[in-house]
Amino acid sequence: MYFSIVNSYNYLLILNTGVVIKTTGSCHLVKDGNRIVRCKIRGIFREKNIKITNPVAVGDNVQYESDNHDGGIITRIESRKNYIIRRSSNFSKEAHIIASNIDQALLMIAVSMPETPLEFIDRFLLTAEAYHIPVVLIINKTDLITKDKTEKLQSFKQTYTFAGYTCIEMSVNEKKGIDSLIEIMRNKTNLLAGNSGVGKSSLINLICPDMNLKTMDISVSHKTGKHATTYAEMIPLPSGGYIIDTPGLRGFGIVDIEKNEIGLYFNDIFRISQGCSFYNCTHIHEPGCAVRKAVENGILAPSRYQSYVNIFTDQNEKYRTG
Repeated sequence: MYFSIVNSYNYLLILNTGVVIKTTGSCHLVKDGNRIVRCKIRGIFREKNIKITNPVAVGDNVQYESDNHDGGIITRIESRKNYIIRRSSNFSKEAHIIASNIDQALLMIAVSMPETPLEFIDRFLLTAEAYHIPVVLIINKTDLITKDKTEKLQSFKQTYTFAGYTCIEMSVNEKKGIDSLIEIMRNKTNLLAGNSGVGKSSLINLICPDMNLKTMDISVSHKTGKHATTYAEMIPLPSGGYIIDTPGLRGFGIVDIEKNEIGLYFNDIFRISQGCSFYNCTHIHEPGCAVRKAVENGILAPSRYQSYVNIFTDQNEKYRTG
């Protein structure tokens, strides 16, 4: 959709609307119907007084001015229904919006080569819950799981199924579990996230063969992934809907969540906390805490509780809260 105005220089400008499908620093690709327009931004856009590194994010619905040539200028970002945001890894006081207007997030993890840290998973889930984004956990590289890792896989699934999340086992290399995932993604805008090296680009190449995204090998010495994707990009799915490919994440700093809200977004902890003796129990030191008792009784996974404590008490500077 568009309408025209004439500016003070008597140039005919067309006001258009579209959705941002890729951002590469100062350039933003906007999909407007069947055409893609390269846009820059005008002015300063802010989000809740949070300092952000990228005022425009993939998934944003925007208005832009165009003079009927190839380029345009974004003049307005429409209200976002949600977004995934994390503290920037390079600037401790700035944040980065990964993507916006998401129907569901797909968090891809691995139990080996590289093993995804449980606290990283919990921090991502916390943020998704805070912004009302459903999450599906994709466990990739099941073909690499040895006997000694099988118990860890089962424990992982038990922990996060108890927390209320769907877990899908998958092997991109062996093309197993793909059909179930495609059905889950159908006709939705899906954010695909995870650490570097877990197989995000390989998955997209499998379900969207025309993309031919670059993939990189795992560092054998450090058992960590290398960045293959540099910028977030929204890709149409052959089955309907979109998948937003994102750069690999090494950490996930929490942004704009108060300490007394953290327990609300751990689904399992919140559910158990209804049995606490005090309504404002922090689950750290109060007597009669149902959450700590659940850990002692093997009901709540110690890793989930430890993630909660680390975030609440701000022990890890890299993941500073607020």
